[in-house]
Amino acid sequence: MKVEQIYTGCLAQGAYYIESAGEAAIVDPLRETSPYIEKAEKNGAKIKYVLETHFHADFVSGHIDLASKTGATIVYGPTATPSFKAHIATDGEELKVGKLTIKVLHTPGHTMESTTYLLKDEHGKDYAIFSGDTLFLGDVGRPDLAQKAAHMTQEQLAGLLFDSLRTKIMPLADDVIVYPAHGAGSACGKNMMKETVDTLGNQKKVNYALRSNMTREEFIKEVTDGLLPPPAYFPENVRLNKEGYENIDTVLKKGTRALTCDEFEAAANETGALVLDTRHQQTFAEGFVPNSINISLDGNFAPWAGTLIPGVNHPILIVAEPGRETEAVTRLARVGYDNTLGYLKGGFEAWKNAGKDVDKIESIPATEFAMRAKTSKIKVIDVRKPGEHSAEHMEGAINIPLEYLNEHLAEIPKNETVYIHCAGGYRSMTASSILKARGWNNLVDVAGGFKAMVAAGVPKTDYTCSTTASK
Repeated sequence: MKVEQIYTGCLAQGAYYIESAGEAAIVDPLRETSPYIEKAEKNGAKIKYVLETHFHADFVSGHIDLASKTGATIVYGPTATPSFKAHIATDGEELKVGKLTIKVLHTPGHTMESTTYLLKDEHGKDYAIFSGDTLFLGDVGRPDLAQKAAHMTQEQLAGLLFDSLRTKIMPLADDVIVYPAHGAGSACGKNMMKETVDTLGNQKKVNYALRSNMTREEFIKEVTDGLLPPPAYFPENVRLNKEGYENIDTVLKKGTRALTCDEFEAAANETGALVLDTRHQQTFAEGFVPNSINISLDGNFAPWAGTLIPGVNHPILIVAEPGRETEAVTRLARVGYDNTLGYLKGGFEAWKNAGKDVDKIESIPATEFAMRAKTSKIKVIDVRKPGEHSAEHMEGAINIPLEYLNEHLAEIPKNETVYIHCAGGYRSMTASSILKARGWNNLVDVAGGFKAMVAAGVPKTDYTCSTTASK
């Protein structure tokens, strides 16, 4: 028996490869199919099943392309209604993969079709559960995403989740391994653990949602408390996962077309494409194509792209470090952004060398910021999440979280210098680039963010414990 977790940090997502006696099953695969196919071929195994725990909201699964390329059967749990061919399993149904058995446990609550797959070894002993978004480490899936489709309130869905956990999962043995679909950093839960694998027994001890003495009413209140609005791209990803999408090979071929500077400029003008610069934030600050937006590949690139770029069909042109263009297109496709039109051949250096117009954003170290803050009254925008800001912040800073920046533009003055910071410098440059593209010219980014500001002696409020963290 072989069980392998394939974890993708940018999405905080876990896919799984299960193999026995020449047969394999993939649980919740990412969009690109080659890693799973190559792994199976290397091991001399045939992919028999693609197991989907539910219609994912935070990424586009590779289920359709993987099934098409391998002949595998796509499996969903009860009540799922995909627009493509799939096996809709019944609760308690057992599937065979080599000498292994996978039992289908219908666990509605996060969504109505949410399903946990219980893996039994060749002797029939319960070995592991692939819990999708039903059970995370330290948390459970949020019950508010499927309200519209289920025609239910988040409280009603939370009640179903309570029942699912207590009738299907908690009765299992403590030594059963828990393999969740997501870890810390995912917007599908509130406060997940950094670990990506645990035993069910330990989760019964440390996971607030699995308290043995918890009432249904207490569960509903705790699970629904403090939920932030989901990213705008979530419903679009659910639709793609349910209805289908363009072949990943076609998306990559179109998106990785190398465009000369003139072709790139013409494409931007003719299509209204967003110019997305994926270089490191400090490299971007030193020079970039005018009106481009910076979301660096060296961070939570795909979730931020999904949060900030309006509509998955919006045309996109890529500026990347040479050699990272395919990575950028692939990571955009993971969250459904398939309309990448190509990339700037030779990167920004080619653009600059061609004599094209360039722009810059002033970025200063925290020590310089501390000096300026001491000598004059300055306007400071903190683009961290509300929980980060409330935990501790610079005195006088205004909190406008990056994900809500577009709704609060009127609060940011254009006629005075505005200093922008986040936790470490990643989000503040993204925010600065958005503002710059919309006509804000008096912007100063604080490199290193709040952490560096504190180290530089910038006055801050007293620390208040907060459970919200981000990158």
